[in-house]
Amino acid sequence: MSIKVAPSILAADYLNLERDVALVEAAGAEYLHIDVMDGMFVPSISYGPNWVKALKKTSKMVMDVHLMVEQPERYIDVFAEAGADIIGVHYEATQHLHRALQMINNHGVKAEVVINPATPVSVIEPVLHMVGQVLVMTVNPGFGGQKFLPETVDKIAQLAAYKTEHGLDFDIEIDGGANDETTVLAYQAGATVAVAGSYVFDQVDPAAKVARLKAVTK
Repeated sequence: MSIKVAPSILAADYLNLERDVALVEAAGAEYLHIDVMDGMFVPSISYGPNWVKALKKTSKMVMDVHLMVEQPERYIDVFAEAGADIIGVHYEATQHLHRALQMINNHGVKAEVVINPATPVSVIEPVLHMVGQVLVMTVNPGFGGQKFLPETVDKIAQLAAYKTEHGLDFDIEIDGGANDETTVLAYQAGATVAVAGSYVFDQVDPAAKVARLKAVTK
């Protein structure tokens, strides 16, 4: 089975967003990745829940909401109500990770825990039984167009081994620097979902790039 592709709207054409979303959906992308940034946890500022609500009306893709915000538990309710199918919270952004994941699960939304490149897998092991997805940041969060950090591949492999050893069933998602070479490395290590922003949307044909990621991971 090929990797699931999650185009990131951070790199899409905002003035033609509905067109871009339709292109990648028709090409077989399963997720739509929505980076929520507060200008504090990361320097940039981006989308609020109304974006999710609007996109939910135009697409059947899984709404994959990545909260790059301080104290993400403040925003879980509004994004769940807006139609998020997955909500990801950073280990580094909250003192109450268990509570935040519990809140997501209580909404019937898939809970995701996210770790930055310098954060070891060991610190999230106590909550892995609570999540449906783990997001490994393969660049430093906050900006698109960065190069994939090869040292993160070992973390993907660690998560895949832990999942097998403990009989768990979470997806492993990568975010940052995905292309047809780095995605293969991540896939071979155990990644099941790839977020792709500039690789998909900086090209003339976004649909062809989605198809390429699927082809190289069959």
